[in-house]
Amino acid sequence: MTANPTHTDQLPDADVVLIGAGIMSATLSSMLTLLDPELRILVLEKAPDSAGESSEAWNNAGTGHSGYCELNYMPDPADGSKPRHIAEQFHLTRQWWAHLVRQGLLDPTDFVHTTPHMNLVFGRDDVAYLRRRVDTLRADPLFAEMEHTEDPDTIARWAPLTMEGRVDDGEPIAAARHLRGTDVDFGALTRALLTLGSTEVLTGHGVTGIEREADGWSITGSSSMGSFAVRAGTVFVGAGGFALRILQKAKVPEIRGYAVLPVGAAFYRCSTPAVVARHDAKVYGQADVGAPPMSVPHLDRRVVDGEEHLMFGPYATFSTKLLKHGRLSDSFTTVRPDNLHVIAAAGLQNLSLVSFLVKELAASPSRKFAQLQRFFPRARRNEWTLLPAGQRAQLVKPDRKKIGVLQQGTELVVSADGSIAGLIGASPGASTAVPIMVDLLKQAFPAQWHGGWKSQIAEAVPDLGRTDWTTEAVTRSHHETDAALGLSPVSSE
Repeated sequence: MTANPTHTDQLPDADVVLIGAGIMSATLSSMLTLLDPELRILVLEKAPDSAGESSEAWNNAGTGHSGYCELNYMPDPADGSKPRHIAEQFHLTRQWWAHLVRQGLLDPTDFVHTTPHMNLVFGRDDVAYLRRRVDTLRADPLFAEMEHTEDPDTIARWAPLTMEGRVDDGEPIAAARHLRGTDVDFGALTRALLTLGSTEVLTGHGVTGIEREADGWSITGSSSMGSFAVRAGTVFVGAGGFALRILQKAKVPEIRGYAVLPVGAAFYRCSTPAVVARHDAKVYGQADVGAPPMSVPHLDRRVVDGEEHLMFGPYATFSTKLLKHGRLSDSFTTVRPDNLHVIAAAGLQNLSLVSFLVKELAASPSRKFAQLQRFFPRARRNEWTLLPAGQRAQLVKPDRKKIGVLQQGTELVVSADGSIAGLIGASPGASTAVPIMVDLLKQAFPAQWHGGWKSQIAEAVPDLGRTDWTTEAVTRSHHETDAALGLSPVSSE
């Protein structure tokens, strides 16, 4: 029987509504559930399943971002501030996961595995850059265990597939490695977090409207059963590329002038056991000259649903969709009079990105595979499949001097009264979810935060607020979280 399209199902009022069932909403839900089990938390997800977009395992690279080897986070080899900040955030995220494991609420074998992070670079300039980068980072306790080599035989021991069959043409080559890297199945983690407590998840429920009321928010939408409506005191929008659009519908002043640029990607995947078994690392390279930061190539070992694979990419794709399963008109619906000039300014300042996208889209299959063979010379095409990955919405922000700038990373936007917030932007959001959501708790629930939540979170995340990451503090954090999460970094030769 066809549902009556004029019927509106008024759902029970909720204390907190989370729009989008991805890793951000799941992290916030897990915190709220433990902080106040009496809260009614409702998650609304447009897709038929949780973690169906950016959090789904094959829609991201599954990296526990620690700043170890992502070269795009450190263009200046003498400035390690951004890698340090990311490393600090991931330490806090790991501590929250470890706390949930100790409470018997998570099984770490389902979502996190030890996978060393590496760099592999070619040519005199990049070899010199990597040497300086490692020297800078190793002076910081967060990166003191990094290794570096310019010896091909050592690189072959670290990552055999990268050196076998490589022609010795005299080109300089160098590698760096950190043995405490991780591979994370954020899809599995998201689904596990959403099962905690009494959080209710309604999939197939897309939000189409949101309006402010005297005591909160009225949220409306549609599902296969017809229309629905729900009232909530607090709203968090963790809807990936759709977050900006929903915040605009809510007329949140703090979002004025913001825009997003959709950027897609594809990866090669290999599941041949004999090949996969011989590579145990995430190997990051250097982006081509003129390429955008998100294009850094990497050859990764992945564990998804208990199965091991290799993946290589990303290859940039282009679509005006804001979600992988969205519509081509999505991007245009976020254009407003207050952000049109911001978009134009950011575009003019990033013509190299336009050029890169054009070249990537025009690249032949043989050229794409040649990029993989740069890292794995003996790769055979019949063992690799090209897969579409998730859509990303890169943040475009207003700027006093430049009018508009394309910003890497994520940004939490919170209304002045703290009743609605949203996260916009892209990587490395998932790996930094815990400190971001802690920041949200402080702003959206100030009375509860100072009334007891702060001490509860501090017990679960003991290094929250730490600024002196000494060798002792880093060692303790690694030891405690490794033990809880079952991580056993391989020993260095």
